Amino acid sequence: MGTMETEMVSKVSEGDRQRVGMIVDAAGRMFLAPGPGRVNMDELATALGMSKKTVYRYFPDKHSLLTAVLDQRFGAMERRLAAAVEDSEGKPFGDRVQRFLIEACDELAQIGAAQLATGRGDALLRRHVEERIDAVVYQRLDELFQDGHRRGLLSAAPELLGEITRGAVERLLNSSLPRELNCTAADLLRATIDTVLYGAIRPGDDTNNGNDGNDKERKIGS
Repeated sequence: MGTMETEMVSKVSEGDRQRVGMIVDAAGRMFLAPGPGRVNMDELATALGMSKKTVYRYFPDKHSLLTAVLDQRFGAMERRLAAAVEDSEGKPFGDRVQRFLIEACDELAQIGAAQLATGRGDALLRRHVEERIDAVVYQRLDELFQDGHRRGLLSAAPELLGEITRGAVERLLNSSLPRELNCTAADLLRATIDTVLYGAIRPGDDTNNGNDGNDKERKIGS
């Protein structure tokens, strides 16, 4: 559960926690669904069988509600990425990066519409999204690159790889290219990182110095 959501829930009684969760879940289905990524408070109240006054009792404005929705999603994303890092521990470096990117891209694709449609119109919400992406995705990816650097597996500086990754994410989420190529931003991000890592990971494998390991490293994102 995210920070904002935790603070909001802590202000209500135990008996109201379930209602708060219902509001956040319903708003999330509207906010994160394919399309414009907007929440209509009248439609939300109708869907929940509540009055708008009841919704506003728990969330004083739409911004606080959408922040809670995003915190819930980022909390789930953080747990999923942490599990991906833990599960891939001890595997070849390329496999670890591949697993992380697949999980991250899938999650980012689900919140992309919300970030673009509402984030552009709400500077505070957009800043909140950017901060959570930085903490949940970029910092963990930076740690992976730093680990690869310490083990002598990268021919490029980990800081450079991190910046390239950030630039790719921000560009693709705000680009018409995914639509033009009939694919998701997550698909293009995987292809971009695959290209970057193809030339960044040194020949060989940290668990197998033969050709098989080298071939495995080059399959990242495929």
